[in-house]
Amino acid sequence: MLFNSIQFLIFFPIVTLLYFLIPHKVRYIWLLVCSYYFYMCWNPTYALLILTSTILTYGCGLGMELVSGKVTEEKKQVWLKRVCLLVCFAANLGILGYFKYSNFFLQTWAKVVGKTEVNHVDVLLPVGISFYTFQGISYLVDVYRGTVEAENSLLRYAVYLSMFEQLIAGPIVTYGRVKEALRQRKTKISSVMNGIGIF
Repeated sequence: MLFNSIQFLIFFPIVTLLYFLIPHKVRYIWLLVCSYYFYMCWNPTYALLILTSTILTYGCGLGMELVSGKVTEEKKQVWLKRVCLLVCFAANLGILGYFKYSNFFLQTWAKVVGKTEVNHVDVLLPVGISFYTFQGISYLVDVYRGTVEAENSLLRYAVYLSMFEQLIAGPIVTYGRVKEALRQRKTKISSVMNGIGIF
């Protein structure tokens, strides 16, 4: 589904109308369902990738928070948090690298060893993979530095990572800037009118 498609022209007003009709406490769940639906319109199996990235970064954030609360020795605390951060970085960047750069690496390797034929990996680049990978990494860095506390709710964190209106266009927004909006978003009529104009 593209932003300039008839599908989106139908999808977005329905999502917005229901968002304002349902109770505040479940709006983030509605946004999560809509975001995953939007993402799955490209390819349903890609939802597993964003879910994997979400669970990895969410778990790592909680792990670093746990280390901060349980380990009193500062050197050990920093070391454990750093290991947790690097493992999650490697996993997320490994997934991104496989989908985005595997054929590039295979071609480069073939040139280095003097091969003329290259076996390409038949993968389609998942839409938004760079965006949500780097957004998840920015969250982890903020938790590591202590700029934000790790999010306790997996569903709220999943909304942050998969928000459909920025999934394929960005920008990357730090978790600290949106965490309150995920809990209780205040709507002004001027913002609504501005949004309608942009839409």
